[in-house]
Amino acid sequence: MKCEAAEIGSIRIGGGAPLALIGGPCVIESREHTLRLAESILAVTAEVGIPFIFKASFDKANRSSIHSYRGPGLSDGLAILAEVREKLGVPVLTDIHTPDQAAPAGQAVDCVQIPAFLCRQTDLLVAAAKTKRCINVKKGQFMSPEEMENVCVKVRESGCENYALTERGTFFGYHRLVNDMTGIPRMKKFGPVVFDATHSCQLPGGAGALSGGQREFTGALANAAIAAGADAVFMEIHDDPDNAKSDPATVYPLDQLEPLLRQFTQVYAAIRA
Repeated sequence: MKCEAAEIGSIRIGGGAPLALIGGPCVIESREHTLRLAESILAVTAEVGIPFIFKASFDKANRSSIHSYRGPGLSDGLAILAEVREKLGVPVLTDIHTPDQAAPAGQAVDCVQIPAFLCRQTDLLVAAAKTKRCINVKKGQFMSPEEMENVCVKVRESGCENYALTERGTFFGYHRLVNDMTGIPRMKKFGPVVFDATHSCQLPGGAGALSGGQREFTGALANAAIAAGADAVFMEIHDDPDNAKSDPATVYPLDQLEPLLRQFTQVYAAIRA
C-alpha cells in the first residue's frame, strides 16, 4: 500500500496534481514578520499560479549552538501560525520535536512535519498520526530511500493514510550533503515526494556554532529534483536572508523567488508533457 496523494488543507500533492510550494522562514521571528512574509510569498505564488503551503517553526530544537535563537515556543508560535492560516486562507505546516507537541500543533496547522533527525522516532510518528492531519516526514540524512518504507508503515498502522516524504540530502563525510536524485522515484513507491531545496544546500555545522550553506545551488538542485519526479518543493524563504535568525546561509531571497518558481513550473510541465 502507498499514499497516492497527500492532502494539505485544500492542496493536493502528488497523484497528478500541480507542483506545489511549501515555503516560509526557518523559524518564526515575530508575529509581524511572519504575517508580512507569508502575505508576500502568497502574492508571488498567486502571480505564478503555484499552490502555496506556508511553513515556519515555532521551535528549532536542533540548532547547532545552545545560544542560537529557537523561536517563540509552542503556545505563542502556534497562535501566530493559526493567525496566518485564518487571515490569509493558506494551509500551514510546522514541525514538531516531541510527542506532546503533536496534539496542539494538529489543532493549529494543516500538516505536521517530522524533522529528518527524528524520522525513526516511533512515538513521535504515532503521536503525529493521531492528529489526523497530513504528516510530512523528512528522510534522515542517514537513511536510504528504501528504509523510508518502514516509516510509512509506522504512520499507516497508527491510523494515518495522508502523508508525504521529503528528500533533503544525504551525509557525505563531515559538513557536506549530497543529493541522489534516484531517491525521488525510489521513495515515490511509498508516497508523494517533496524536495527540500534549501536544506539540501546546507553545510551542517560547517560554520562552527552555525550551519553553513551554498544557497546559489538551490535552483539547480530543485529543477533536477522536479525533473526526477518531485511532487512539491520545500524552500525556506526570507526577505532579509543575511539577517535571518536561523539558516541565514541557505534561506532563499524573497526578491528572487518569482523567476525561480517560473522555472519550476516550466520544468514540471515539460517533464509531464
